[in-house]
Amino acid sequence: MNLAADKKSIGFIGAGIMGASLIRGLLSSSIKANQIYISEKNLERAAEVTSQFNVENLSLSQITQKCEVIFLSVKPQDLENVLKEISSSLKNDTLVISIAAGKTSKFIETLLKSKNPVVRVMPNTPAQIGKGVLVISAGSFATKADLDLTKELLSSTGLVLEVDESQQDAVTAVSGSGPAYFFSFVESMIKSGVKLGLSEEIATKLAIGTIVGSAAMLQESGIDAATLRKNVTSPNGTTAAALEVFSTKKLDDIINEAMTAAKKRSQELA
Repeated sequence: MNLAADKKSIGFIGAGIMGASLIRGLLSSSIKANQIYISEKNLERAAEVTSQFNVENLSLSQITQKCEVIFLSVKPQDLENVLKEISSSLKNDTLVISIAAGKTSKFIETLLKSKNPVVRVMPNTPAQIGKGVLVISAGSFATKADLDLTKELLSSTGLVLEVDESQQDAVTAVSGSGPAYFFSFVESMIKSGVKLGLSEEIATKLAIGTIVGSAAMLQESGIDAATLRKNVTSPNGTTAAALEVFSTKKLDDIINEAMTAAKKRSQELA
């Protein structure tokens, strides 16, 4: 990280799983624990996070006065009340980074009643192990420098991409909710393996190993998914038989319908 990031005081309003994941990522870079503060109303959770990361739990008014960067990592339904509470004490130049799903930068700016730079982020759960995909978008008052700083702060938790905010609902449907699609598919592979006569232990190891290896191959080979699929599919072979069922059952349509529902729900949350 550059010197500017190294000197920032960084606050987290809300210290749930994703907030803690981002804190862990920051601490794995050059950010020190004494630069990070949380404001977590759940005292049990606050004690857990402060003990784990050696950071300090402050009130909302203390966070807004002390920190130059503030992550909004509360549940979407709690965001409005938080914004109303911090609007009067937030410093004008504080960078506000929101990971509240579905909530637009316009929503945040309106409730803050200020011209603070706001950056909206859609992370996903693999950020917990530094393998996340985090997609950022600039609000009305965010500059390139604000986006660059955000990218820098998030880079230790995974791949950081930038899109226009109008695309964030689609991003949510692909990468935000995407891990759950993947986990659901693996669950189904394991269940089917057991039905076909394998032990649950063996079916689990086979499914996870196959998925992990295939994902690594897709990422590292430079070959697109369609080509890799064709390469493993011999005419009239076992794979072709399985893929024919996917085609007959219209897997593409099922996935599109599911992702469209996720996008619609993201729009509703706004």
